Amino acid sequence: MPELPEVEVVRRGLTDHVVGRVVVSVNVKHQRSVRRHEMGGDDLAARLAGLRVEAAHRRGKFLWLTFDEPDTSLVVHLGMSGQMLVQAADSPLEKHAHIVATLDDGNELRFVDQRTFGGWMLSDLVEVDGTLVPESAAHIARDPLDPRFDADKVVTTLRGKQSEIKRLLLDQTVVSGVGNIYADEALWRAKLHGERPAAKLTRPALHGLLTETQAVMGEALQAGGTSFDALYVNVNGQSGYFERSLNAYGREDEPCRRCGAVMRREKFMNRSSFSCPRCQPRPRG
Repeated sequence: MPELPEVEVVRRGLTDHVVGRVVVSVNVKHQRSVRRHEMGGDDLAARLAGLRVEAAHRRGKFLWLTFDEPDTSLVVHLGMSGQMLVQAADSPLEKHAHIVATLDDGNELRFVDQRTFGGWMLSDLVEVDGTLVPESAAHIARDPLDPRFDADKVVTTLRGKQSEIKRLLLDQTVVSGVGNIYADEALWRAKLHGERPAAKLTRPALHGLLTETQAVMGEALQAGGTSFDALYVNVNGQSGYFERSLNAYGREDEPCRRCGAVMRREKFMNRSSFSCPRCQPRPRG
């Protein structure tokens, strides 16, 4: 599944290639890809036709487009394999292109989704902490790359929680956009084990963790994101390459790049966590 840097790469691609374009028509080829839009594919297509794309937005892993019609947004759920591809209208249609929007410059915006967990839906915009977001994303906290991200506020929230720090990093209502890969990377950089209770960590330690989270996501964004899944590409069909720089995730039985100890893999929340037993000791008890 794409993580925050991957979604931001897609958002930037949409800004470059789709913003300013008028949606001429929309062809929904697979109804599962519009299942979140209660009125169905025909309604979505009819309401999008004729609208000009004004901006591409993101909060955490939530991605949406806004138009010249106030308070309307197109929420894009990438799911496990969703791609937003901008292609020439005469280029071969991808096998799993489930939604095709024709733009006024002759290109098409195609939603390609092999596993069909993603989709499009129209949503009204609501104001949350001073920013307009789709109703479906109203519960999502700001992410570490958001210019208005308030680290002090997040640290205060974390200090009041007894849960494990990794669980809270993955909690989209506390801090959004942090997935399993980047959580492990940030925890490795901060020399913290993911099972440490947040309430027992000092404010400087938590600030340091958030700083490392911002740093690792920023570096991944510069590289175009990770590309463990060949299905992830940006709007031009290019994959990311940050996986070459990972220090924790996927490095079981390999030497820690900081101290040389053998990296370990542990189960956590039905997924895997990777850490260094020497740099990131487990909490006592």
